[in-house]
Amino acid sequence: MAGIRTVLLDRARGLPPEHQALIHPGWRRHLVPFGVVFALVALFVFALDRFGFTFARIFGGIEQLGWIIYFMVPPNAEGQFLFFARALGETVAIALLGTLIGAILAFPLSLLAARNVMTNRIVQFMSRRTFDAVRGIDTLIWALIYVNVVGLGPFAGVLAIASSDMAGFAKIFSEAMEATEGKASEGVRSTGGRRSAEIAFGLLPQVMPVLISQVLYFFESNTRSATIIGIVGAGGIGLYLSDTIRTGEWQQVSMLILMILVVVSVIDVISTRLRFAIIGKRG
Repeated sequence: MAGIRTVLLDRARGLPPEHQALIHPGWRRHLVPFGVVFALVALFVFALDRFGFTFARIFGGIEQLGWIIYFMVPPNAEGQFLFFARALGETVAIALLGTLIGAILAFPLSLLAARNVMTNRIVQFMSRRTFDAVRGIDTLIWALIYVNVVGLGPFAGVLAIASSDMAGFAKIFSEAMEATEGKASEGVRSTGGRRSAEIAFGLLPQVMPVLISQVLYFFESNTRSATIIGIVGAGGIGLYLSDTIRTGEWQQVSMLILMILVVVSVIDVISTRLRFAIIGKRG
């Protein structure tokens, strides 16, 4: 192996300087990667020390978690099952309404951000940056805002999910439109169709299965999000979950978690089958 390496190095000396630089990059080329790795390791160690990570606290927390799980068994609604079921239905309704409203509002906005639809690059750029700004605000923060705007209850939850999803849908919809083939729109244009006809008959038939699939996926995800935003007073089962955890009613907590898991699993199965029915199975 040493002989082969020597032969290769001898041959490399006869190459042009730019090619030799690729074979012998030098220590400066390695300085930046090593510097980044060192900085990340230093940040990790600093964070462990700053936040008080110790093995004693970790093992103590595991022991406490074990006791909590012990108190959670068996799950028991303690006569509150109907109230929990009603709140869980409210959570699903919040997720459904928020997802649909967000998707409906996002569709016309996505046309402003798609390169093959919006020819004005300034409008397209500003639309995309606006979507990024809105998506940067978490659903929980939107829920806190709307609780103060419209008051406690499911209406605030619906508005929070719709606001968060609107920007996400707009970005996904616009990217799906940009990925379509332009021949269908060209065919509509060649027959004298207007711009609106190109979008309606050339663009939409190609992207509609993808759009519907994304809406179903967001609905499934928003069911979990609606549980969390209920904790801050935006309606749904999250308020019951927060209260039972605060009061230490661990059997009720486990019942609520079990109900949420069952509903999320059912929605996951249904939405997956609907997506496959729309876009077809692949692979």
